[in-house]
Amino acid sequence: MRSPFTLIILGALAGCAKSSSPVTPVAATEGAGSGDAAALIEAADALWPERADEEKLKEILDKYQAAFNADPKNGHVLVRLTRGWYFYGDAFSDDKDTKVERWGKALEYGNACIALNDDVASQLASGNKPADAIGAAVRDDVGCIYWSATALGKWGKIQSLSKTLKHLPTVKAYVAKAEELDPTYYHYGPARYWAAYYSALPSFAGQDYEKSASFFDAAIEAAPYYLPTRVLRAEYLAVGTQNVKMFDDDLAFVIAADPDMNPEAGITAENIKDIDKAKSLVEKRHELFDRQTIEKAAN
Repeated sequence: MRSPFTLIILGALAGCAKSSSPVTPVAATEGAGSGDAAALIEAADALWPERADEEKLKEILDKYQAAFNADPKNGHVLVRLTRGWYFYGDAFSDDKDTKVERWGKALEYGNACIALNDDVASQLASGNKPADAIGAAVRDDVGCIYWSATALGKWGKIQSLSKTLKHLPTVKAYVAKAEELDPTYYHYGPARYWAAYYSALPSFAGQDYEKSASFFDAAIEAAPYYLPTRVLRAEYLAVGTQNVKMFDDDLAFVIAADPDMNPEAGITAENIKDIDKAKSLVEKRHELFDRQTIEKAAN
């Protein structure tokens, strides 16, 4: 169940986070009243569709941060801050340190978002691992869980294999819980996550290209308008299996697509940025595949 977000809970979580979580939950600073929070949320929500513009995204995040300071138990604000900082790290910089910093911020907000659930928060404060505590989550927590897992996976992967493996149990538990509670969340996000997960894992840690392919197929069939799924398949599964045709076909599809093909889905910004990613991957084609593989695919 959900309860008021208190600094006492955050303090307890910060204590246990030293051993069980990469970052502590963010704490609100003294801010305005709830009336101001409502106005800030309304303004940030109105700007949200423009987040493909970096300056707009910064403005959006600033407004949500101010709203969080005024109303630190607002789940909508915390999900948007977690997702927004994840997007800021994923789509606007290729610099490793910048990505680590931004995904770390996403994790701070994600941990605070998860802490809105009193049952989960109390288990963490008692010293339980996040992978175990997340079992108490409910459907209202799916946004917090999904975006925290997404940020944690990228945050660990870009730094080192050891960090990836250290936090793998948490990532797996979070995605599994999100899938259990709402497999359709964020355009079938759990299936997409498993698809990339099984391709990106090292062979000794459970890499499984067949599972990956199955999850990618399911995610694309369910949400064909969400272009990042095809970009992920090209980047992870096609490169991993050295399937040049899949790589070329997926990226050609993305580059030719209308990013606003499904405006009701609310993911035009992500589609725009992933069209850019697709173009960058095409430029790296000869680095990702050996010459013989490319020549064989051309015949």
